[in-house]
Amino acid sequence: MKTATLETSKVKNESGSLLRINNVSKIYDGSITALSDVNLDIPEGEFMSFVGPSGCGKSTIFKIIAGLSDPTSGSIEMVSPTKTETMMDRNEVGFVFQHATLLPWKSVLDNVGLPLELKGVSKKERQEKGMEVLEMVGLKGYEKALPRQLSGGMQMRVSIARSLIAKPKLLLMDEPFGALDEMTRQNLHYELLKIWEKTGMTVLFITHNVFESVFLSTKIAVMSARPGRITNVFEVPPYDRDDSFRSTPEFSQLVGEISKGLQH
Repeated sequence: MKTATLETSKVKNESGSLLRINNVSKIYDGSITALSDVNLDIPEGEFMSFVGPSGCGKSTIFKIIAGLSDPTSGSIEMVSPTKTETMMDRNEVGFVFQHATLLPWKSVLDNVGLPLELKGVSKKERQEKGMEVLEMVGLKGYEKALPRQLSGGMQMRVSIARSLIAKPKLLLMDEPFGALDEMTRQNLHYELLKIWEKTGMTVLFITHNVFESVFLSTKIAVMSARPGRITNVFEVPPYDRDDSFRSTPEFSQLVGEISKGLQH
């Protein structure tokens, strides 16, 4: 039986929030309102999942947090960046997209080291740090392989390793396991939880799978249909995340409450 024993208190930083989303709205082309007055406080060290119907603006929120898009109104307050640098500029944000987006002509190790290569870091340092994160995601020995030689789950591990190489404070994951089979998805759940516990970073995770959100998260933000708003935030107690957790009454109750919140 696999297990990832997680006590939330081990990873929380009592100093307060990592970021605050304040009345954020996003309007595209002057007419399509993707987000409307989104407010959310995200403490450091949380694993927070976002669930909601397709098109409710979950990915839009992530792009705004990462500095890849600007809100139409409202603001996001972050702990560490300067006025002229976003967290993405400072390598404090890692972003894992729905697809692995690896460069097919580069080896696994070179794909993982790409963020540092773009920053001008020496090849030796890139390789040393690359080997470290590849071992963390269980891909030691595959550093010379090309993406086409890997399974879908292994490619996603490479993408996660690439996002970790700069040791970000915040990891954004936009439905990274959606295209994977159930067995691979569950295996990656355990790997991700181990990484989260080891690093203490904050993870924001988009999923359409309520079961997945309850298994992984310390908090779950439920969003309404477009225009997207945060309608509820559920707290998940610090259970031991193992195979048996999925069959407990507590797990079923949380899944039911969140599913009901989505329906409303």
